[in-house]
Amino acid sequence: MAKKFIDIMDTTFRDGFQSVFGGRVLMNDFFPAVEAAKTAGITHFEFGGGARFQSLYFYLREDAFEMMDQFRKIVGPDANLQTLARGVNTVMLDTGSKELIDLHAKMFKKHGTTTIRNFDALNDVENLKYSGERIVHHGLKHEIVVTMMDLPPGCYGAHTVEFYEKTLREILDSGIPYNSICFKDASGTSNPQKVFETIQMARRLIPEGTHLRLHTHETAGVSVAAYMAALEAGVD
Repeated sequence: MAKKFIDIMDTTFRDGFQSVFGGRVLMNDFFPAVEAAKTAGITHFEFGGGARFQSLYFYLREDAFEMMDQFRKIVGPDANLQTLARGVNTVMLDTGSKELIDLHAKMFKKHGTTTIRNFDALNDVENLKYSGERIVHHGLKHEIVVTMMDLPPGCYGAHTVEFYEKTLREILDSGIPYNSICFKDASGTSNPQKVFETIQMARRLIPEGTHLRLHTHETAGVSVAAYMAALEAGVD
């Protein structure tokens, strides 16, 4: 039986903190855990961006860039350190100017980031164009996103496999440079059957050899089932 390599990113130090503690964990309290994770052989970490960037300034009185520098120092030069960006909002709560969007990519590259996962919550591909271009321009890997979620029974909305296919086709037709494609469930609510069908659809559409990822949360208690469904459907 052929073995499949699964590219796992440890999300403890960004999404874990955000989902459980609102991102409010002091760097000196968790750096020993980073050391332990490195010793355990983990080489791909999610370590900043979004709420985890803001919380350091809003609540902890710590410098997020200092945290990123120290994190890189602990894990060494070869680890893949990944952050999250909200398209043209980057790590802000409002739309950034072109100068700020460029500065975001430049500063995150300077402070140890390897890969930026770039998403728009409403799947507006226009908001991924300039932000994605600047990420690649500054020498970072660009992980472009189709945003997923699910709705309560009886609610009507756009989040169907067909809608995700439409968004993916827009990304592929846009010419935005990317290194990988991620289906990201920002709420942790997508049912595993929909995840399975969506990943199968994506595998049929994307060029052969494209690195395809799923990222979800544990909000609704279905993350493990969602990941297993995605792996069965052909996610990397």
